[in-house]
Amino acid sequence: MISFLRNQYRFVLALVVLIAAIMLSLLGLHDIARWAIYTYSGIIALVLLVGMVRDLLHGKYGVDILAIVAITSTIAVDEYWATIVIVVMLTGGEALEAYAGARARAELTALMSRVPKTTHKQTVDGTIVDIAIAEVSIGDVLYIRPAEVIPVDGTVQSPDAIVDESSLTGESEPVELKRGDTVLSGAVNGNSELILAVTKRADDSEYAQIVKLVQAAADAHAPFVRLADRYAVPFTAVSFAIASLAWWLSGQPERFAEVLVVATPCPLLLAAPIAMISGMSRAAKHGIIIKNGGALEQLARVRSAAFDKTGTLTAGTLTVAAIQPAKGVTAETLLSLAASAESASTHIVAAAVVAAAQDRHVKITTPDTIEELPGRGITALLGGQTIRAGKPGFLAEHGVMIPREIAEHVQTGVYVARGDQYVGAVLLGDALRPNAKATIEQLGALGVGHVVMLTGDGRETAERIGAMLGLSEIHAECMPQDKLRIMQAYQPRPIMMVGDGVNDAPVLAASDVGIAMGARGATAASESADVVILVDDFGRVATSVQIARRTLHIARQSVLAGIFASIGLMLVASTGVIPAVIGAGLQELVDVIVIINALRAHSAQHL
Repeated sequence: MISFLRNQYRFVLALVVLIAAIMLSLLGLHDIARWAIYTYSGIIALVLLVGMVRDLLHGKYGVDILAIVAITSTIAVDEYWATIVIVVMLTGGEALEAYAGARARAELTALMSRVPKTTHKQTVDGTIVDIAIAEVSIGDVLYIRPAEVIPVDGTVQSPDAIVDESSLTGESEPVELKRGDTVLSGAVNGNSELILAVTKRADDSEYAQIVKLVQAAADAHAPFVRLADRYAVPFTAVSFAIASLAWWLSGQPERFAEVLVVATPCPLLLAAPIAMISGMSRAAKHGIIIKNGGALEQLARVRSAAFDKTGTLTAGTLTVAAIQPAKGVTAETLLSLAASAESASTHIVAAAVVAAAQDRHVKITTPDTIEELPGRGITALLGGQTIRAGKPGFLAEHGVMIPREIAEHVQTGVYVARGDQYVGAVLLGDALRPNAKATIEQLGALGVGHVVMLTGDGRETAERIGAMLGLSEIHAECMPQDKLRIMQAYQPRPIMMVGDGVNDAPVLAASDVGIAMGARGATAASESADVVILVDDFGRVATSVQIARRTLHIARQSVLAGIFASIGLMLVASTGVIPAVIGAGLQELVDVIVIINALRAHSAQHL
């Protein structure tokens, strides 16, 4: 029975009882109406009592004791209409609060569903068969097809391989591996088949450890305390003091009930959830999903912020950062040669170079012939000329002399030669989001004064991006465990973490507020986070904090307004001039005022 009478069910039944009692009274069946009201109200009081005792045993407290006394006192003095009005408002507030909380974070179903269920194993006789991941043993040889998720940790048995480890390390650039190199589960295979020798079973692999980290961090997440409960103890004490004093001075027990009727915690129960729902609705219009009221309140209080780099502070895709032609060669000629040679390749670096040439309207010529060595470079024949594009070592293998300063400071990019002459390099990088610096400055203006970068990228790249953003605290080359350790020890708090990959999922779950850039990011990060930004706009991070702070301000304002209005009515009711049923009606007026004020959180006006 108790499990059934929860939230909206209580509220609907309260309305049914109220309507039925009114109809029975109109028919002259007052005793039956009274019995119906007292029976249902008694059940509600019992449910509240059980919940209150359970909370007290767990060290929690709230406004339930005031509600219980208000119901029982009106029953004791036979003010049944006042009783049902109190019950309707209490259950209505609970229903609204439950609705706000119902937008809680989803379980990590997407993270689990991304884990491969089967893989392709080579048997003793050389044939390839599909087996369940749970059946994979150390030493097995697996064949990973293009674009498949690597299911277990292992070593590369192919001559070479290209994998995308961005979901594990945050590194946007593809990783080129040779025979014998280690590859981690959760990475995505490139465009060619990968032969893998298993070194760890599925349960012990990197991806499985990330899943366990997320679950552990989520389980350790501190529970949210209702905003109204912070005011519950002083408000309850004041209410009982006024009611008891009125009873003692008048000698009339009815006076006690009349005071507590106007002291019912409806404003406390209504104000916060309505403001929270309004604020979350406002955020949703900006493409920001705040999953529950607890996340919104924590977001409003944040003092520190941690950011992933790739896909968060940066765009997460390779772009041409610089064109460095050799002496006597124009930048346009260099880019044309590089793009023409790379035009037939499906490599992510080639795609970035070709895209840059197209954006600049540089001529791209289709090669007469092409020979590609994956992970090394391309040899193309263009109009009778041999063009080579790739790594410096690839050019050196073909007798191309590369300037010393270039050879000593190799960067990610395409190095180009025409014949045996070096003609320059097209350098690539992960571009900073256009509004990243402005957003961090805006967060500082909102009171988020401590900002740190947590990234799996190399230190040189991380420090370059950090310098562009004016960040002084940077933690580079972080694996998920490193990010989690730093987050758990970081001060001052509350701290929010902003990220977008599977590697960010544990730290998003462990932070006080996790924000996932979910437009292109991994679903696991979105489900581990408290806030998900659905549009590819980094500026919405500051917008979410701004909306949260205004919402909390209005919620607190509404709660305090309800408290002070109730105290005023209690003082008047203590004189005996307000009958209980009239007091319940006046309390309704207070509720209306509170609701109207709380709904302001839905408007676009800023503090």
